[in-house]
Amino acid sequence: MTAPLSLAEGGSLYDRIGPEALSLLVRRFYAHVARDPDLAPIFPGDLTHTAEKQFAFLSGFLGGPPLYHQRYGHPRLRARHLPFEITPTRGRAWLACMNAALRETPEIGDAEARELYAALARVAVHMVNAPEPGASSSGTHPAGID
Repeated sequence: MTAPLSLAEGGSLYDRIGPEALSLLVRRFYAHVARDPDLAPIFPGDLTHTAEKQFAFLSGFLGGPPLYHQRYGHPRLRARHLPFEITPTRGRAWLACMNAALRETPEIGDAEARELYAALARVAVHMVNAPEPGASSSGTHPAGID
């Protein structure tokens, strides 16, 4: 889940979005996360460092400089998130926050926003590591977002 997205006309998705717009997106995204009742409890009160790490990850993930690798090593996304109960509801909430942030970031074109959202939707499904509270273990598979 850390390989950069493929190149398209105009360069990588990082090239087409640019670091400034990506930074705005991350800032707007975490403003939504901080207010989300499903997500806020699993994030620190001060999201500054979290946002910096997300920007570094997204930079490399989208085909830009490998900032996360340089600063923190391999992302190991699923392993790093295992201490947190990420349910399908939280996966959907995470995507809803990203969708809202994308809509609030006109600096990112529609085609790029759709491409980025599709890639992050796959990541969100991958990150789910727990069933909904009270769900039986024989019910829906916890790795999928409904």
